[in-house]
Parts: sequence; structure tokens; C-alpha cells
Amino acid sequence: MKKLIINADDFGYSRAVNYGIIDCFQYGVLTSTTMMPNMPGAEHAAVLAKAHKDLGVGIHLVLTCGKPLLTTHNTIVDNNGLFRNLAFYQGAYTIDADEVEAEWEAQIERFLSFGLTPTHLDSHHHINTYNEIDDVFLWLAKKYDLPVRHNMQLPERQTSTDKFELSLEKALANEEALLAIFGETETLEVMSHPGYLDKAIYTGSSYNYPRLDEVELLTSKRVIDWITHSQEVELVSFAHASQRSRT
Repeated sequence: MKKLIINADDFGYSRAVNYGIIDCFQYGVLTSTTMMPNMPGAEHAAVLAKAHKDLGVGIHLVLTCGKPLLTTHNTIVDNNGLFRNLAFYQGAYTIDADEVEAEWEAQIERFLSFGLTPTHLDSHHHINTYNEIDDVFLWLAKKYDLPVRHNMQLPERQTSTDKFELSLEKALANEEALLAIFGETETLEVMSHPGYLDKAIYTGSSYNYPRLDEVELLTSKRVIDWITHSQEVELVSFAHASQRSRT
């Protein structure tokens, strides 16, 4: 059986996002999520994670949203002490990689302080793939011995899935479409961003209303029926599907 992970990014962004993710796990086909340890809804997310132990929960490392956990940064924050916007990283930029490492290690340690065991690492806005930041990301994955999202070139010994898919709608169109994405590989992660809306997400994220569409898709009877009855695909979390990278 091919192993499918459907991961929800942004756990911990807000209570509304948290509840949407949990509903997609309880009443749909979601198997995994990643928490933003620096965001206001992180503690609430931790409570929900402990109440739903079969949900795989990893860490969504943040560098472009909200406020950092540490107050000693100079290059990765703006004049208000908030993380720089993603647009900052779209052109030429100069940062201190040691600040990234210190902040991300603080985020990992905060996640651990909740009493949770992380299943894997990824990052908000795929910032882990950016120059200078990628090396920090892989170093922390090695230090904490965690699988990572396969959205970048990986070292030979790094644990991950075989493939990664950005489009939830494409992957869940039907079994034929999903198997085409798998191809000859055995493990696949599909990214998603389900959630309900509150003021925090509606005003803080450009991706707001579509989160409701993703909740609807992930909990739809049509999708649940064909995935749960599939003879080719098994729903799992990173705890059961990651393997050594073949790149």
C-alpha cells in the first residue's frame, strides 16, 4: 500500500484555525499537522493535540509571521520587533544565520515544553528552502533527529517522504489523480491549510476564506469514501511513513 500523509500547516495560528484542523482530523481524512510555536494559538493547539493523540503533530518553524520568541534579534525582525514579511526574502537580503538558528531552536524547545513529541519539521511559507536558511533547517533536523518536508534538496541520510504535493485539490480530485502524483513512489505528503475564521486569521493572513473550502474538501463524504475504500492508498502520519531520502 502506498502511504499518504495529508498535513495541515498553521496549527497554533489561532483558535479558529486549530478547531478547523481538529475537525478535519476527527471527521475527515487529515492525518497530520504542524504547529507554529510562536503564535498566540500555540498553547490552545497543544491542548487539542494532547486530546487527539492519533493526530501526528510536527513543528512549523516560523520566520515570516508574528513575533519571535527571542528578543535579541537584529536582522530577522523589523523596527517593531516583529518577523520580517516574506517579501523581504524575495530579493537580495542579509541575515545572521545564528539568529535563525537560535530562534528556531527556541521554537522547537517551546513545542517540547508542551509535553509533545514532534513527528517532523517544516516551515511557514517554505522559508526553509531559502539561501542560508536551508542549512540551518537541515542542521536542526539532524540535531533533533526529525524527518522533514520534502520541498528541498535533501542530504542522503535525511528522513522524509518520497514526494511532496502542494495542491490539495489536485491530490483529492479522485484516486486516479492521486496515484498519478505518487507515480512509482511509495510515500507522499500533501500540504493543506484548513481552518475556520476569526479576526486573527481574517486580518492577519491573505489566505483566509479558502481555508473554509479546504475544511469542506477534507471532510467531504465523497473524498472520505474513496480514500477509505482504496486498495492502493493508506492514510498515515509522518510517524509511519517517512523514510531515508533517496535524493
